[in-house]
Amino acid sequence: MPLYIGGTKINWFKYSSPQAFYPLAGKMIPWFTIAALLFTVPGLYFSFFVAPPDYQQGEAYRIMFIHVPAAWMSMFIYVVMAAYAGMGLVFNSRLSSMMASALAPTGAMFTFLALWTGALWGKPMWGAWWVWDARLTSELILLFLYIGFISLQAAIDEPRRAARASAILALVGVVNIPIIYFSVKWWNTLHQGASITVSKAPTMAASMLTALLLMTFAFWMYTIVVALLRVRCEILERERHTEWVAQAMTGEAR
Repeated sequence: MPLYIGGTKINWFKYSSPQAFYPLAGKMIPWFTIAALLFTVPGLYFSFFVAPPDYQQGEAYRIMFIHVPAAWMSMFIYVVMAAYAGMGLVFNSRLSSMMASALAPTGAMFTFLALWTGALWGKPMWGAWWVWDARLTSELILLFLYIGFISLQAAIDEPRRAARASAILALVGVVNIPIIYFSVKWWNTLHQGASITVSKAPTMAASMLTALLLMTFAFWMYTIVVALLRVRCEILERERHTEWVAQAMTGEAR
């Protein structure tokens, strides 16, 4: 269904084609790169110079400004990845499968970053690098799901079969996301409850909240940039035998 903006008809469905999406992605990358920088620089400044020390944890709590956005992104990216994989499975959409493949490495990276920074934060706070806490364990399972998704695609040579198999794994793994999110409420864990909720006002200082949101948007913009870069590579790899890819490569080489 076309969308009219300012009297101009824009048919978004045409961008479900890899051939149409490839140049669009190239045009979007610089803008999202600028957005990532615009959020990252003030985000780091607020995180390390503006936000006050925590009254209990002192300066050590500042790792939260990396840990929390990374944990949020690890879950968010998995849901988006699974949605794209599901669309590729149901509608046999090549671009959807490519987007799922492009998102998986970044999701795995953020999951690892969340676990690693959590260990660095947990050692001075809990006295241990790792405990088999419900949230930690479910987040570790999320990392294994990402690795399984990537490995399954790499193990199957035929792209369509690989996309179908990995899509099933991604959709099954979605059940782990609410387990991660609600683990603090469902079980007795070392993690504190959410400081930011939709129904209540934030329980942290305004400067802390600003730093946290800026870093979250910075990670989000970074994810979009990297996903677009990867999906362009995926398109060129999977469509390399088509005439339009040869023309695109020739044009970019000039």
